[in-house]
Amino acid sequence: MLTQDQILAAVPHVLDTVNLDGFGDKRAGKVRDMYMTGGARVLITTDRISAFDRVVGLVPFKGQVLNQLSAWWFDQTRDLVNNHVIDVPDPNVTVAREAEALPVEVIVRGYITGVTSTSLWTLYAAGDRQPYGISLPDGLQKNDALPTPIITPTTKATGGAHDERLTRDQIISTGLVEQSLWEQIERTALAIFARGQAVARQAGLLLVDTKYEFGLIGGQLALIDEIHTPDSSRYWTAESYGTGAEPENYDKEFVRKWFVAQGYRGDGVQPPLTPEFVAQAAGLYIAAYERLTGSTFVPGAQPAADRIARNLAPYREKTL
Repeated sequence: MLTQDQILAAVPHVLDTVNLDGFGDKRAGKVRDMYMTGGARVLITTDRISAFDRVVGLVPFKGQVLNQLSAWWFDQTRDLVNNHVIDVPDPNVTVAREAEALPVEVIVRGYITGVTSTSLWTLYAAGDRQPYGISLPDGLQKNDALPTPIITPTTKATGGAHDERLTRDQIISTGLVEQSLWEQIERTALAIFARGQAVARQAGLLLVDTKYEFGLIGGQLALIDEIHTPDSSRYWTAESYGTGAEPENYDKEFVRKWFVAQGYRGDGVQPPLTPEFVAQAAGLYIAAYERLTGSTFVPGAQPAADRIARNLAPYREKTL
């Protein structure tokens, strides 16, 4: 694990965004930049960190953790589904196949938790026993393990709008996804989640819930975007679960909780990130990587656009 001093030494060099001349259309997202080149996508995971649907700051090494951890998870699930990865030529960069993204985000939940208006626990506590069209038994308490993991699909949020809840019947009846393909997605998502839970359990963590994005490559189902990272999944430490207190998060919820503790809810002027918080957040991301993979996180070269461009040079004009 890097020390606090080593993390803080990287603060002036964190990667916010990057401009690559000649790499086609650039699309800047909350936590990554994307370029089109030669029939492939270049995904550059930055150190931006977001909460409350807003970009709120930079955390050293976060981009490298997300990029490398997601690539590691793709290797762990390759026998379950194809994915879009062609190469990971840089600690911050993935070269990915073009994919036709499906218009549904697949959320798999193993526990009943959450505080937002669309969260499973909020709906259940309000008396909804069939949230997302799925029947749940009476008597569940907040943070209980569900009898079996369930899929709570949503639309893909656009233009700052929140995701809308979907049911299986809505997805099929409206033609968002054809029935046989949706059934394949359900089987695949639950299998990936089970693999993730098993790996997390060995690491002393609980995989609580996660988001998967699927697409089609050559007409075949493929997993796209990142998977099982602290940004795309919720993890609790096993030792903190069931103690009567709120479980300890090993994910982006740590960031949200810090901002809430400072009185910030996503509106108004955000509080400045303190060096102590930045070091804590970076340490959490790195610790999640190390616990899950069983490997020591070794940071790559300090993020810089010119170095990334050099590493991507072989892909610039190549059709992949």
